[in-house]
Amino acid sequence: MISFKNDYSEGALPIIMAALLQTNMEQTVGYGEDEYTKLGIETIKTAIKCDDCYVRLLVGGTQTNLLTIGHVLRPYEAVIAADSGHISMHEAGAIEATGHKVIELLTNGDGKLNVPSIKKAYELHKSDLHMAQPKMVYISNPTELGTLYSKAELESIYNYCQENNMYLYIDGARLASAIASPQNDIALEDYPKYCDLFYIGGTKCGLLFGEALVIINKKLSEGFFCSTKQRGATLAKGRLLGIQFAELFKENRYFEVGKHSNDMAFLIKDGVQKAGYKLFADSYTNQQFFIFPNEIIKELDKKYRYEFWCKLDDNHSVIRFVTSWATKKEDVEKLLTDLQNMNK
Repeated sequence: MISFKNDYSEGALPIIMAALLQTNMEQTVGYGEDEYTKLGIETIKTAIKCDDCYVRLLVGGTQTNLLTIGHVLRPYEAVIAADSGHISMHEAGAIEATGHKVIELLTNGDGKLNVPSIKKAYELHKSDLHMAQPKMVYISNPTELGTLYSKAELESIYNYCQENNMYLYIDGARLASAIASPQNDIALEDYPKYCDLFYIGGTKCGLLFGEALVIINKKLSEGFFCSTKQRGATLAKGRLLGIQFAELFKENRYFEVGKHSNDMAFLIKDGVQKAGYKLFADSYTNQQFFIFPNEIIKELDKKYRYEFWCKLDDNHSVIRFVTSWATKKEDVEKLLTDLQNMNK
């Protein structure tokens, strides 16, 4: 089977594995106090051109969202998110389990929030003290539909949050793909300017595991180590995270991973459209969504893994293909050849 199901099916970039093996027998202190973790954090700060921030290396995306939102919000405060957002759809109610309501907003089919919709939700909840009080806006870039925020959109949302005493938190699980997209106009070093917190995904960018939470609003970092410890997220062998991030941000590696993922996705996008099938979402990142007849999907099941997204009607469904640092061009070509043959 050839997998286009996600961007973490494989282990890790060979250079990451080599670095872990090379340092395997070294004895270091634990819980992120080691020199490798410090190096990883300093490498990230250099990459984002922000020395005055707090960086914490964590294991996974859901863990990062859970910790961040649970730490920042008071018990009666809520977070605003798109109805397709990761914290809304794919985290088994993790945020609600902390006692914080997720105020889900419908989008225009692109998975993106905008100021008018945020304002409407904010004003509704703030007008009644019996309701959960919105204190944070959560967005993903790219979104769960592979779409992108522009710098102007991001800046407008951040400005609205600042004007209304809310925090803006950005989920960057696939941030490398966003930055490498030809439609993108937000540089990595721009993110500290337009949010209170964001994280840089490593799990979906060639690491075995790892996400780097960056807290720009320094008052939010107070006590964060205790929150990670309390929730079981302080990795004893913290150096495993530091080594991986230090390697990922050497030279141009982080950006190359995003570009390769996107290049493979664009080959699929172009080929599927040429084969006569329609897009469900117009993505310019490494997630691609297509509408297929159900009989074609059954044929694809024989050779390929993908993510079933939703049923469109009795005869058509939407599936998602995802590419990664490890996606081979020859596997993409096999997929497209098979689709062409199925369409004859």
